[in-house]
Amino acid sequence: MYSVLSRAVTLLATAACLVLAPLAYADTTPAAKKDTRELLADAGYQFSLVYIGEGLANISGGMRTGAIYTGRLDLGTTIDLEKVAGWTGASFHANMFQIHGDGLSRSYIGNLMLVSGIEALPATRLYEFWVEQKLLGGKLAVRVGQQASDIEFIDSSYDDIFVNSALGWPGHAGINLPSGGPSPPLSVMGIRVKAELSDRLTAYFALFNGDSAPPGPEDPQIKNPHGLLFRVSDPPWWIAQLKYRVQLGESRLPGTITGGGWYHMKSFPDQRFSADGLSLADPNSNGETAWRRRNPGVFMVYEQLLMRAAPGSDKGIAFFMRASMSPSDRNLVSAYIDGGFLFTGFSAQRPNDRFGIAGTFARISDRARALDRDMQIFTGTPYPVRNYEAILEITYQHEVRPGFLLQPVVQYIAHPGGGAPDPNDATQTKRIRDGVMVGVRTTITY
Repeated sequence: MYSVLSRAVTLLATAACLVLAPLAYADTTPAAKKDTRELLADAGYQFSLVYIGEGLANISGGMRTGAIYTGRLDLGTTIDLEKVAGWTGASFHANMFQIHGDGLSRSYIGNLMLVSGIEALPATRLYEFWVEQKLLGGKLAVRVGQQASDIEFIDSSYDDIFVNSALGWPGHAGINLPSGGPSPPLSVMGIRVKAELSDRLTAYFALFNGDSAPPGPEDPQIKNPHGLLFRVSDPPWWIAQLKYRVQLGESRLPGTITGGGWYHMKSFPDQRFSADGLSLADPNSNGETAWRRRNPGVFMVYEQLLMRAAPGSDKGIAFFMRASMSPSDRNLVSAYIDGGFLFTGFSAQRPNDRFGIAGTFARISDRARALDRDMQIFTGTPYPVRNYEAILEITYQHEVRPGFLLQPVVQYIAHPGGGAPDPNDATQTKRIRDGVMVGVRTTITY
């Protein structure tokens, strides 16, 4: 496996050189008019380079005000194994991250749903490394290897504009699952099956290793710093969904309705009680957390194009909404909902510019809130009782030129940490104040 990985990383590095320096050919033959990257794609080798850079500032509230810069370079390759090796219907994909900079949520705000989807500890990390086999004329696809779940599961095609992490991989999963679940910056080993059951109905099922990092109190990103652990022995996590395509009104506006669920086979810590049945806030308890076997969840996604920008266009005004729930006793967040609107295609001068407004709401579970009330009783202090965290994001994505996007963004973060105590307050009686984030994201794609 490590020799294969070494060759893959070498291939990625070669890809970086090739895509950064495409060469034009001087003669007039059709093949010679293609640059190096196009010739490689014809031969079955596709390469990608995406750099996201962000300057973000917390201008009010949170734990403290301040600004940071964060960046992530994503180098990837997809190889058509049918063209390259004669393996019919198969493809290989790998990509790696180079992450640098600080995190605004971690260092300045203290919220659960990170203000940026690229916020992570600095690292150079292998992310995905998988092979996919398509069968039955492409109607069945089986993917095996290290992979993420956020692209296909609990996802909307209208949420990719947003900067907040929870508007990508939903906050309910990212907060409750071990190491945040298979999503940036950590993917896991797994098997995913996708089946097109009809023109309108598609089924997805995946069985993932249940954690991307070994047990222990350290940050999972520290325990798996380079994405090379390839863990397969942890209690597994499975997730399944059905996606049904709909068409609205006489204009046949496209939309989808998705429903599904997950089930984690690991034991999860009780949010209130110790192993001896007393509250964890009770000084008479043994201080050892009680554990609850397994952890289920259910979710739904609805997305809909509401109005076309022009007849026949796939641009216009679009809406999406996602909701999910899990048991209160073993999850910090028991209920979650997000949704928003996307506006695109309304300017002839800037046809690819997009504007979006969206919000998220994560409800702190009853069991966790009960622990906070226990803290009030046993300490005799007005310890804050957590209730929810909510975020409103407004953003505009401007295409400066093909492959270069400039995106100002504003977020209002209500009840950071769900209304957790401010770590700067020695009395531990004051909540972290609502935060206001402003910033600019730039995205370069090649």
